[in-house]
Amino acid sequence: MRSDYLFTSESVSEGHPDKVADQISDSIVDLFLAKDPEARIACETLTTTQLVVLAGEIRCKGVFENGEWAAGAQEEIEATVRGTVREIGYEQGGFHWEQFEFINRLHAQSAHIAQGVDASDNKDEGAGDQGIMFGYATDETPDLMPATLYYSHKILERMAADRHSGAAPFLEPDAKSQVTLRYEGSLPVAATAVVVSTQHAPGYDQGDKEAELHAYVKRVVAEVIPPVLLRETKYYINPTGSFEIGGPDGDAGLTGRKIIVDTYGGAAPHGGGAFSGKDPTKVDRSAAYITRYLAKNVVAAGLATRCTIQIAYAIGVSEPLSLYVDTHGTSTVAEDKIEAAILSLPKLGGLTPRAIRTHLGLNKPIYRPTAAYGHFGRKPHGDFFPWERLDLVEDLKAALEG
Repeated sequence: MRSDYLFTSESVSEGHPDKVADQISDSIVDLFLAKDPEARIACETLTTTQLVVLAGEIRCKGVFENGEWAAGAQEEIEATVRGTVREIGYEQGGFHWEQFEFINRLHAQSAHIAQGVDASDNKDEGAGDQGIMFGYATDETPDLMPATLYYSHKILERMAADRHSGAAPFLEPDAKSQVTLRYEGSLPVAATAVVVSTQHAPGYDQGDKEAELHAYVKRVVAEVIPPVLLRETKYYINPTGSFEIGGPDGDAGLTGRKIIVDTYGGAAPHGGGAFSGKDPTKVDRSAAYITRYLAKNVVAAGLATRCTIQIAYAIGVSEPLSLYVDTHGTSTVAEDKIEAAILSLPKLGGLTPRAIRTHLGLNKPIYRPTAAYGHFGRKPHGDFFPWERLDLVEDLKAALEG
């Protein structure tokens, strides 16, 4: 491993067009799971100038059965979508929560997919798709997340809070951030570059107003990143000069295009599957959550300072095909023993899709908050996502001592 290097991660705000799409898709997941915890949802969203389109497959008792919508269901879906966009803050000429055209093309889930996933007398419930999923944890930050991504998210979260509260009325919803850290060994020692591009009110690209915007961004950065890391930092604030046209009016948005922002900022592998818009039978989502949960508990237990876990599934098959632990040379015990300890934990009840959902309590409407500022390392609304718990630490230690 190199002893001195630069590493960069980016984040995007809740008003970024792709994140608007993710939040809409997850608001639909929450809507259906609130009505039917066993609902199946695969909702994709397209956003562009004054247009939102939903597409995908669903099955939900009391809402969409036998190819028919229940009375009022489509109106409730549209109200949910418009409410999500309103909460993000879009009331602009090119994209306004009351004014965009809405098209719903959700339809019934494929019977061939359903028969592979559904439990029956002859088999347990199977995985909703084939694929590989990764989880990661590192001791670089208190939330056991990569520092570059952690700070990138925190900058935009703070700016969004100021926009919503009125403390920064010149900010508009669309924004991006990027943080480059210099590492010595495994420790970040300096932020060499910070990039922030934010949509702004008219006039904040010139003169005193531009200076006000730049001063505000630097103040936020100084409150998010420890001062000891900011001694050699170069700032790039709205480097194109002007950013008035943003959101879906400036660039089309699609669900699932920000998978690295959603996970570990490039510091760990990614299996390729997106999360938003999917119910928890889809292992793209639920298995990525369980591997983060396991990796975080491995690091918190002091078994390693970095941990990557991979898991693999076949569609329609309940048991995972493989489990792989990589501690990047930082573990205090052999990696195969950590793998065996994970598989032996009674508390988990296994790593089948059903066991994952049961242990983490995933059949609930908890997903909209995941769809901006990352799925990992966060405490939305003052509470943990269930996959951020550290309740396996003592179990892992006991399994390895036995």
